[in-house]
This record gives sequence, C-alpha cells and structure tokens, in this order.
Amino acid sequence: MKESELQQLTEHISEQFFGKTFRHQAVFNDRLKTTGGRYLLGTHNIELNRRYLEEHGREELIGIIKHELCHYHLHLEGKGYQHRDRSFKDLLQQVGAPRFCTPLKTVQNKRRVQKRQEYVCTGCGQYFIRKRRIDTSRYVCGVCKGKLKWQRTIGSD
Repeated sequence: MKESELQQLTEHISEQFFGKTFRHQAVFNDRLKTTGGRYLLGTHNIELNRRYLEEHGREELIGIIKHELCHYHLHLEGKGYQHRDRSFKDLLQQVGAPRFCTPLKTVQNKRRVQKRQEYVCTGCGQYFIRKRRIDTSRYVCGVCKGKLKWQRTIGSD
C-alpha cells in the first residue's frame, strides 16, 4: 500500500465512521516497533506501522486507523483524547475501534533474556545477582565483609 492510498483510506474512514474530515497527513513510520500507530499532538498527523498491514492484513490496519482517528477528533474538539478518558472509551465503542492492537509475531520472538552476573562470598557463601559486572576488588559482602568471587553469567545466549 502506498502512502497516497493510506491517506485516501484514512480520509474515507474519517468521513464514514466519524462524519468529519481528516485534514492532516497519515503516513507509514517504519521506525515504530511495538505499536500499531500514533497520533502526533503537535502536527495532528497520524503515523502507522506498516508491519501490521503485512502481518495481520487490511482489517487490523483499519482498526488502528479508527483508534488513532479517535485521538485526532477528540483532541481537535478539546475533549478527553487519552486512553483513560471516558469520552475516548465511548468513541472507541461507537466506531468499533480496538483499544489495543494485536501484538506482532516478530516482536514477540525478539524479546531477549537479560543477562545477570552471579557472585558468591568466599566467607559466608552468600550469593548475589547483579545486572552489571562489578569490580570485586572494590566491593565486599554486605553480610560478613568477605571477598566476592564472580561465579557465572546467567541468561547468556
């Protein structure tokens, strides 16, 4: 789908479901990773994630456009446009827009296990797990003031 087609689709959805014109731009933003789209408060433009069209199809993209148009029209009218606002939730229900989009399969597979560093005290045997490596010559056990020894990295690929 080209951006000109996306613009026409957004204008059509705005007229059909909201009865109002969409006077700004709707564009694809390939830098969006985990969200289906976003409404920009400063420019009033809508950015959409192209991967939702590729993975879930046109219907999912239409749902995301409806969702972003809810933000758009409520913001321009000066009403509550945020997810927590009652007017936003009511408008979502009226037009049949989803509150949240379906997660992308590619994003779910890319979640990494965070690496952890495991240390043990040579005096009392207490284990410590940290996100970052520490300088064992500068730090000591908080229980007995004994020396720390690096054991292993947990969660490495």
